[in-house]
Amino acid sequence: MQTDLSPVYANDSDGLEAQKLLSNCVHCGFCTATCPTYQLLGDELDGPRGRIYLIKQMAEGAVATEKTRTHLDRCLTCRNCESTCPSGVQYGHLLDIGRKWAEEQTPKRPAKERITRWLLKETLTRPALFEPAISLGRAIKPLLPSSLQKKIPSPYFSASTNSQAKVVYQENMLLLEGCVQPGMLPNINQATRRVFEFLKIQLIAPSSAGCCGALRHHLNDHDGGLSDARRNIDAWWPIIEAQNITAIVMNASGCGVMVKDYGYLLRNDSEYAEKAQQMSVLTKDVSEIIPSYIQQLIAQVGAEVKPGITYHPPCTLSHGQKIQGKVEDILSQLGVRINLCENSHLCCGSAGTYSILQESLSNQLREQKLNHLLQACESNQSQYIASGNVGCITQLQNEEIPVVHWIEIIDQLIMKKLNP
Repeated sequence: MQTDLSPVYANDSDGLEAQKLLSNCVHCGFCTATCPTYQLLGDELDGPRGRIYLIKQMAEGAVATEKTRTHLDRCLTCRNCESTCPSGVQYGHLLDIGRKWAEEQTPKRPAKERITRWLLKETLTRPALFEPAISLGRAIKPLLPSSLQKKIPSPYFSASTNSQAKVVYQENMLLLEGCVQPGMLPNINQATRRVFEFLKIQLIAPSSAGCCGALRHHLNDHDGGLSDARRNIDAWWPIIEAQNITAIVMNASGCGVMVKDYGYLLRNDSEYAEKAQQMSVLTKDVSEIIPSYIQQLIAQVGAEVKPGITYHPPCTLSHGQKIQGKVEDILSQLGVRINLCENSHLCCGSAGTYSILQESLSNQLREQKLNHLLQACESNQSQYIASGNVGCITQLQNEEIPVVHWIEIIDQLIMKKLNP
């Protein structure tokens, strides 16, 4: 796709990047077949190809309207289209530029919307504010409107810091604990620590590290997102230099896809570019690390057949990080019967703050996904629904079957063997 840049963007880094990204698109439309919002709304402008045309028009000098902004807002950034695209269009990066331009060119959002977006990025990213808020929400949950009750999951497994008496660690890795996850579903981090401790891997989480930056970045606060990234790099770099750190562990795939993007996002920052690139290389989802230690886990928990689960692959893992099949393979080797539901590749509608800012579309996608998951659970007699991202796990909470992180399944298998 040829793009004749407007003089405004001819010497602008975003403009030149957009031109490069647009050049790969052959407007074939394959992406529309796997776009959740296009499937729901049937509007070309609510699919990747239509949104790409809108961004191209802005790049060539057309002024964005509020309608333009609305169509870009409706995108989940699930990046399913990237998995489908035969030309390798990096749609997620292009969308970031398009949203930035649309925000700059359109009138200010209504006051209520501006306040909501500000509260989301200033509250969710700060555990000191979010954790007391979620604790209060749990205490008064029966009194809250049903829409809010759905946002407050009840952890199925209790968080515990109990560990083996003494461990001689053989390896050191960093862990990003996240901003929402410790308050929302604390056992995910604790289960991750226990599993890695069993594997004699020490997970180090410096208190100065915080939000990965994804939340601000996707709310069009690009400067704030990059500040979060730089803060994390500053927190991790001295530890990486002082110790033999072999990986930065991510147990929330939404954070993982952002941190793996640090190298790209900070490529023009002379002070941070090289460090950011090293962070991207070091960053691994849990599912990329566990296979190297699978024999130790099999020796502990056995490979005999165990109760089954139905697995929901997070978009940020399968499409954002292009990691497919690893979780299924890990659990299968441990004897866990694992199943996928119909249209397992489609988004559940969580998508960070999307479930709040685009509640109607998010709810439709949730119901669609949950129906498929529950049908699969019934057909396969699954004990749990499992996923690998806190947003998906929260979105899919229901009254029929527990929704957990898959690392919690492995943790439970180990704990039962250690404490029969």
